[in-house]
Amino acid sequence: MFAYIMEVYRTNVCICYIAQMQTLVFEVYKMNMRIQESMSMYEKLNILTDAAKYDVACTSSGTARKGDGTGMGNCERSGICHSFSADGRCISLLKILFTNECIYDCKYCINRRSNDVVRTSFTPDEVCALTMEFYRRNYIEGLFLSSGILKSPDYTMELIYAALYKLRTECSFQGYIHVKAIPGANQELVRKTGFLADRMSVNLELPTAEGLKLLAPNKTRKNILTPMRLVQNRMAENKQELALYRNAPRFVPAGQSTQMIIGATPEKDYQIIQVAESLYQKFELKRVFYSAFVHVNEDKALPARTDEGPPLLREHRLYQADWLLRYYHFQASELLSEENPNFNVVFDPKCNWALKNLGQFPVEINRADYKMLLRVPGLGYKSAVRIVKARRLGVLDFQDLKKMGVVLKRAMYFITCSGKMLYPTRLEEDYITRNLLDAGERLPEELRNMGYRQLSLFDDVRFTEDGLSWKARAGGAV
Repeated sequence: MFAYIMEVYRTNVCICYIAQMQTLVFEVYKMNMRIQESMSMYEKLNILTDAAKYDVACTSSGTARKGDGTGMGNCERSGICHSFSADGRCISLLKILFTNECIYDCKYCINRRSNDVVRTSFTPDEVCALTMEFYRRNYIEGLFLSSGILKSPDYTMELIYAALYKLRTECSFQGYIHVKAIPGANQELVRKTGFLADRMSVNLELPTAEGLKLLAPNKTRKNILTPMRLVQNRMAENKQELALYRNAPRFVPAGQSTQMIIGATPEKDYQIIQVAESLYQKFELKRVFYSAFVHVNEDKALPARTDEGPPLLREHRLYQADWLLRYYHFQASELLSEENPNFNVVFDPKCNWALKNLGQFPVEINRADYKMLLRVPGLGYKSAVRIVKARRLGVLDFQDLKKMGVVLKRAMYFITCSGKMLYPTRLEEDYITRNLLDAGERLPEELRNMGYRQLSLFDDVRFTEDGLSWKARAGGAV
């Protein structure tokens, strides 16, 4: 009898406890709904711009589509102006997440499902209002729209499509739009969104499938590459349509891009640059972006936290190598190998390659072909074009090269003019290395002392000449 009474007692206690928990959950749900309802657009903007700062794939180059004179904005190259943060990230676009709610639990992501962060979402009308008002105030020249996964990939992609459709049709916005395609979403939704955007990107997230399985178990390489292939094929079809019908709608005219997180998984630079080369060749991507891993979560699968901060130098070297792949006719196997899998921390990839291949130097400026000129440290592709054109009119000397923008403090060890070097030089790796370092060929001051800090729309930022000059140097001759 006593055992029966105790069992009834425990059952009643459990029922009461469950009822109390249900009531508590319902109250929390109602509280969350009140927060969502009472949250102003300014508060949402603060949350969703901050949540978008880890996505660096926000370039606005590559398209020159004109407005028709009836809407707001255009995509002329002169119409898209850029601002840059100290670490080189573009901030000229209104960069926001549609929502920071997410059904996935990627271990490296601040917006992962298991994180206790304030969640909110825009509506399509709010995205349109923000874009138009920021544009009218000349704060931005375009929109970069990414998103977490709300409910499902299809549901999220539908909301993004609705926002872009309203922006293009009801608001007559003809400026630049960069949008993220959601992996796993319906292909028809991706296709329709592509006709409204200038550039579309699908984040590869991590360089290898093994890294993706370890840190983003809800995502698969197949789901990521499928929309990437769809965009590529639809772009090819669209070129044929435009050849037949001049006024046919354009599909992603600025091409597609992707992003990889660097430093979260143990891949070497050689593996990363090989993946990038493969993406350029197989998917005809415009850009591969590299994002230094930022330690925002605590998880045993992530690298241990250190005082060094994000691997910004490694990110910088990868961007330099990426530039060599796209514009300087280098191959990944020339820059690195299995025996030497990581980039030099002192010299940029091009200079390091030249030091390891001194047998191909010195190069005679007045006779070398264009591709060989591109391999000379201190000589950029614009300078190489100027040299090829100018030497048709006469023999060039070192003063001519200086006027053309050649960085002689690097190039003088690798070139001759009319068979003569600028100074007597021994073609020995140690000798040239010492002289380059003595001449100040070292890491940029900004790169050595730079701490990680993302810009915000709510910061009162004062750019310095030094902060901008580093960006100019990073985009110049390598």
